[in-house]
Amino acid sequence: MAGLPDRRRLVPSGAARPTTRIVHLGLGAFFRAHVASYLQDLGGWGVIAVSLRSPDVREKLKPQDCVYTAAELAEGTIKTRLIEVVRDVLVAPKDQQAVIDAMCDPTISLVSLTVTEKGYCHDPATGELNWDNPDIVHDLTHDLPRSAPGFIVHALQSRRAAGVPPFTVLSCDNLSDNGALIRRVTLAFAEQVDPALANWISETCAFPATMVDRIVPATTDVDVATVTGLIGSHDAAPVMHEPFRQWVIADCFHNETFPPLDQVGVQFVSDVAPFEDMKLRMLNGTHSALAYLGYLVGHRTVAEAVTDPLFADFVRHLWTHEIGPTVAAPEGTDLSAYAETLMSRFANRGVAHSLGQIAMDGSQKLPQRFLAPIKERLRENQRCDGLILCVAAWMVYVSGQAGKIDVRDPLAERLSLASADPEKSVDNILALREIFEPALAEKLKVPLNQYYADLQQHGVRDCIRKVLS
Repeated sequence: MAGLPDRRRLVPSGAARPTTRIVHLGLGAFFRAHVASYLQDLGGWGVIAVSLRSPDVREKLKPQDCVYTAAELAEGTIKTRLIEVVRDVLVAPKDQQAVIDAMCDPTISLVSLTVTEKGYCHDPATGELNWDNPDIVHDLTHDLPRSAPGFIVHALQSRRAAGVPPFTVLSCDNLSDNGALIRRVTLAFAEQVDPALANWISETCAFPATMVDRIVPATTDVDVATVTGLIGSHDAAPVMHEPFRQWVIADCFHNETFPPLDQVGVQFVSDVAPFEDMKLRMLNGTHSALAYLGYLVGHRTVAEAVTDPLFADFVRHLWTHEIGPTVAAPEGTDLSAYAETLMSRFANRGVAHSLGQIAMDGSQKLPQRFLAPIKERLRENQRCDGLILCVAAWMVYVSGQAGKIDVRDPLAERLSLASADPEKSVDNILALREIFEPALAEKLKVPLNQYYADLQQHGVRDCIRKVLS
């Protein structure tokens, strides 16, 4: 291997590998650093992982028999462990039928997903299936699918025809009420395929809600070299993560066909919503705030931004005065203590969590991270200047007014409606109904125009000081 003549390729440990009982859609770093880590602790539940887009991760994992290193990052220390629960990797665009066949295997009782917000093919403003989504249009007119909802429906259709019970569908993405969302888009798609199938899915298939939490930065070439040096073997596909992890699942279906994850620290609760709202708004919301405002002043990682005193004050302001009051904390949770834990996690310089990574797909994230708490604050006639400033910063980020930024978003073309007139730029973006409901857009028009202009004329720091004053 070039550059590593004394290094051997990573290989399995020699311990017995678990029986395959799960198909997972979305072979990203988060799944491999979070979900798979719990399954590794549990034992006995192997995974066929499916990439819905690129073969890149498969090409790295297959030569090392699908094992990889998970590296825990703290300031000054790195701990590594071998993850061996992935038994095979499929690439959907190369062989859709192989994916469906895997999902139809009677030994598979769980299909989980980490496909990011855009992978649900829904309208972020309404939560309904987006019938104009190119993948949905394709799946309704072709025998083999390419979307996550399409694969789920086709597999359930085949299982029903073969007399095989349905699998449980478990969303592990950062979406409000993610279980209800994947159920809704699945049933809507199935209704178009076969109303009887939709009825069968509705009556027999479980879609529990979940909340997942672990900060997982994108793996770099430097990370690969670091891990290689630590373990003495070349791992082409390590994942990096913070020490903290949490997984909360709605206990609406718990039976012998579902992994007993409570044995390894997963919380089964009657209502996931309080955990979900707390995490989406307080962690993900402030992550996005740092991403857009921080990027515009030149910060590039979460730790770099949050250790800037002005940004730290702004984040604490959001938690205390704007986001926190909209959060109904889970029983036994102190929001102030939770916020301080978040601040400590954010400031971990061992985790180089890129603001550009967080900023991606903002059109899909805004409704739950910024707009939901804004609506609640406005309904109570309470101020939310900081959150509105965050929305304005996102508009500057995606509109092209901030200079050359690599905007990655499913609506990127329509978002880059820059104009010499700041008010026109704001109006163009507010008119996107996939993001902004008309009534909310009207309420936000004046303050967003003001903050958008202020960001252009006076800069981020002055705008933050104005909010804090």
